Order: sequence, then C-alpha cells, then structure tokens
Amino acid sequence: MKAQRTRGFTLVELMIVVVIIGILATIGYPSYRNYIVRASREAAQAELLELASLQEKIYLNSNAYAFSVTANYNGTSAGGLGVTSGKTRDGKYTLALDIVTPSQSYTLTATPVAGTTQGGDGNISIASDGSRLWNGAAW
Repeated sequence: MKAQRTRGFTLVELMIVVVIIGILATIGYPSYRNYIVRASREAAQAELLELASLQEKIYLNSNAYAFSVTANYNGTSAGGLGVTSGKTRDGKYTLALDIVTPSQSYTLTATPVAGTTQGGDGNISIASDGSRLWNGAAW
C-alpha cells in the first residue's frame, strides 16, 4: 500500500499569516482612525457654513440674527436654525450659538461629544465677521 500525504497548512504557516495580519492592522488602524476624525471634522465645518448662511438669510429678512440653533426655521429672527437635535448630522459635535445683541453679531460653535472619536479634536467655530477657528487656528 502506498501512503497518501495529506496537503494543508501547517501551524507555523498559519501563525506567520496571523503575525503579518497583526502587523498590517497595527500600521493601518491609526491611519484609518485619523481619517475618520478628519472626515467628521470637515463635515462639521461644512454644516457650520450652512448654518452661517442661514443666519445671513435671516438677517436679510429681519435685520437681526436667530437666537436658537434648535428652534424651527421660519426665515426670521423669531425662529431658529432648525437643528432640532442640537448636534451635527453624524452626532459627533454639539452645536451652540452665541449672539451678541448690541453689535448684531454671532458665533456658531461645534463642540466634540465626549465618548466619540472626535472626543479630543477641539472646538470648531465660525463667526459673523467670517472668522473660522479650529483649536484657535484658522481653518
């Protein structure tokens, strides 16, 4: 009788593959995480720009800015900006609106929600004078 040899993977070959996958994951995961944080920040910046545009429309209609982010949008300063949740669309930033009444100016701020990937990313803001800040630096 002729013995047949069984073909397959040895334990050593399998462990080499596991080690290679582990090395690739340790290199790739931090880059992926940084990409996710950057993409969420850029989405929040775009949303702040949309809200600033709404504020300017409201100012044209009412000669005053809206006082609330969460109140329903009606096109006048008596309404709000219509973001009922008070957060960005992806839920990673909380939106706030600071109105300075005598000077007729505002600042919209997006603050990272604790416990999300954005946790330590820093605040993003846009003001009525056009200044845009992220962690104190222009964006």
